Amino acid sequence: MAKWILIDGNSIIYRAFFALPQLTNSAGMHTNAVYGFTTMLLKLLEDEKPTHMLVAFDAGKTTFRHEGYAEYKGGRQKTPPELSEQFPVLKELLKSFGIAQYELPGYEADDIIGTLSRIADEGGIETVVVSGDKDMLQLASDNVTIALTRKGISDVERYDPAEINERYGLTPLQIIDLKGLMGDTSDNIPGIPGVGEKTALKLLHEYGSVEGVIAGVNELKGKMKEKVEEHQESAVMSKKLATIYREVPLEHQADELVYNGYDDAALGDAFRKLEFKSLIERLGLSEVGSTAVPAAEANYEILSLSGLPASEVSKLLAASESIYIEAIGDNPHQARLIGIAVASGDRILTVTYDELMGTTLSAPVRAWLEDEHAPKKGYDLHKAELTLHWMGIDLRGVELDTMLAAYLLDPTDTSLTLAALIARYKLAAIQSDEAVYGKGAKFQVPGSDVLAAHLAAKADAVRRLVPVLTEELEKGQMSKLCYELEQPLAVVLAGMEKQGIKVNPAVLEDLGAELERNIAQYMSDIYTHAGMEFNINSPKQLGEVLFEKLDLPAWKKTKTGYSTDAEVLEKLAPYHEIVGLILHYRQLAKLQSTYVEGLLKEIRRDTGKVHTYYRQTIAATGRLSSQFPNLQNIPIRLEEGRRIRKAFVPSEPGWTILAADYSQIELRVLAEISGDENMKEAFIKDIDIHTKTAMDVFGVTADQVDSNMRRQAKAVNFGIVYGISDFGLSNNLNITRDEAARFKEQYFAAFQGVRAYMDNIVVQARENSYVTTLLDRRRYLPDIHASNFNIRSFAERTAMNTPIQGTAADIIKLAMVNMDKELRARGLRSRMLLQVHDELVFEVPQEELELMKTLVPQVMAGALKISVPLRADVSYGDNWYEAK
Repeated sequence: MAKWILIDGNSIIYRAFFALPQLTNSAGMHTNAVYGFTTMLLKLLEDEKPTHMLVAFDAGKTTFRHEGYAEYKGGRQKTPPELSEQFPVLKELLKSFGIAQYELPGYEADDIIGTLSRIADEGGIETVVVSGDKDMLQLASDNVTIALTRKGISDVERYDPAEINERYGLTPLQIIDLKGLMGDTSDNIPGIPGVGEKTALKLLHEYGSVEGVIAGVNELKGKMKEKVEEHQESAVMSKKLATIYREVPLEHQADELVYNGYDDAALGDAFRKLEFKSLIERLGLSEVGSTAVPAAEANYEILSLSGLPASEVSKLLAASESIYIEAIGDNPHQARLIGIAVASGDRILTVTYDELMGTTLSAPVRAWLEDEHAPKKGYDLHKAELTLHWMGIDLRGVELDTMLAAYLLDPTDTSLTLAALIARYKLAAIQSDEAVYGKGAKFQVPGSDVLAAHLAAKADAVRRLVPVLTEELEKGQMSKLCYELEQPLAVVLAGMEKQGIKVNPAVLEDLGAELERNIAQYMSDIYTHAGMEFNINSPKQLGEVLFEKLDLPAWKKTKTGYSTDAEVLEKLAPYHEIVGLILHYRQLAKLQSTYVEGLLKEIRRDTGKVHTYYRQTIAATGRLSSQFPNLQNIPIRLEEGRRIRKAFVPSEPGWTILAADYSQIELRVLAEISGDENMKEAFIKDIDIHTKTAMDVFGVTADQVDSNMRRQAKAVNFGIVYGISDFGLSNNLNITRDEAARFKEQYFAAFQGVRAYMDNIVVQARENSYVTTLLDRRRYLPDIHASNFNIRSFAERTAMNTPIQGTAADIIKLAMVNMDKELRARGLRSRMLLQVHDELVFEVPQEELELMKTLVPQVMAGALKISVPLRADVSYGDNWYEAK
């Protein structure tokens, strides 16, 4: 039996954008609206099981309604670019879903849906219309149900004629009259001024329609009679504007709306580009996309360690062309080694875990792995090095990591599995790990022959990748970046990760106990203000307290309750003291669970330290990412969060924690790249850049810059680096978008070199289809030529900020490599432990402290020779907290 779903694309994506926090993928693309839309879509597919689907969009700003009323929708602000850029992304994703989409110049999505729902209704077809717009209620019938999104977009309220009657005492068509009387500020439909929903419903219950109200005007009294008499033409026009046109000349036929389900590979490719990892797992989509080519017949001999004399093993290793080390588990400090394969010509040596660890035959293999003069080309060797370390084997001599090289060639590609790289370069596919090992609870290491074949296939795949990637690095002029920065850095990072940083559990336990006391006190204060005890963690109970008992204004009331998310609470904060208490309670509760308890679980018993894992291949800008645990995300805005750093202490008695932090490195890079003399002057003369910006933007002297001016200048300084929009800046500063736009214009007037840089870099990006950092890190921007304005605009913003952010990332990486060389060359015992954003953290023996206080900022400042001085500020203490 047929079932149609018709979705109001504009309405739902708008709701998703404002309901979800700002999300971006590693390429910097905003994805929150697309993600929200997708989760709604998946729920619809699961619950409704449609046979036909269509997502309708508005085709443009002008429709036939503007002919009768030019001010229609005239009060709306321009769509934020953070949302605009997501429309084309959503439309591409819908293609991957296999869902029809349609838009028609001169008409709105409502009209397209109205026409299709009429056709379905006349054919007796069950239809669900999904929207966030109450106007759609006029389409309800015995066959057509309206599903209105309410709690963000996750929950919907379903309306049929009976529900509309129960809720409003109206028929579906009278919804149009309701809008005619009360108007709609979001669409700039005037209605009758001063008539709200309550009054409009009362009038309709008595007179039935707008025309009925006008006809019965003489029965009305006082102000109401005057309003209707004065604005009756407005009411009639408003009703017409609110009427969905249901005779749109559609080219689509019903059979074009047939939904046959999505293709796993196509949707998997789309989700990987967007980095919707949870949705990939939820749907069980395959790791390899549709671009993979069939597997090839093995044209090599597979050899087992146990079947060869030691001399033959050594000969094979000496001639190695590639190595593959299979370690299962995301955390390399806890990963399980399965085996190793080394390819040499048409022979591949395989070594199982048991052979490596349990026999004397492995001696030449272990010696080769630890020989720094034996070059090794492999895949994800950084992870392999850490896994082997905890087994007592030191991997040395890494020459090329194909995963790292592939990342440099396309830092926006988040799928860097070996299978995905084989697919990227159209090489013969390999069997999936899931097919060999099973998944989840069914994971099992196969028999020796099957395992050897799988390991050998991967070593062979790496061998086939090496010449392709080497050539591509040369073409992209990134060989130096790879071999002189990223590969040496991988070794430095591994050293830091193996070393780890000592954590004093007693400090965390004491802080945890204090947090528990504070949390209990906040709970008590909240109960006092509420006049009752309730579950603060229950949105339903909290909503009832805030919006019913305390009668605070509710922005997002739904059929199932009230929204109490952070955005709502922040808006409510000025209305009642309880709201601030709740916000602080939530922050403390998160500190306790995520950071205090979370860090305690990460301390290794055998070392007393936490050993993070730095990823070089995650961020498109070149920045490092930290995992297991993420030490870059320890919150420091709250004093309680900063105090978590007290637990990080030196591993040797009498030693000191020393931290060195680059000062405003991205702004210094911007000054260098743009050549803006005004900005360069500030750094050369060591003038506070935010004060300098405030002086130039507001036209005041240094002593006239107050804290608010400096705060605003700081927001625009850092916002410019990240390509901030008027919408984003207005949110950050809590000012209107018009004020934000003026502020940016004043900024560019003061820093004309910055504006010229931004204009010029976009031109260069169009010419080259990529931009580079000062160290030749390249980021390709194919969308810079897109015909779609929003896609092109995103690429342009990326072109502007990538050289800045990427160069800043390169500089601190250079500083780490150079610092490691200095420590070794000088024979110092001081150790580099952490990299957190623009900061390096060391543990230092007392006799080296004075030297390190000078040496570290000197090396950091000299990492890259540029005309704008780089500066690193040093601090130290008995723990990381005191060092900051």
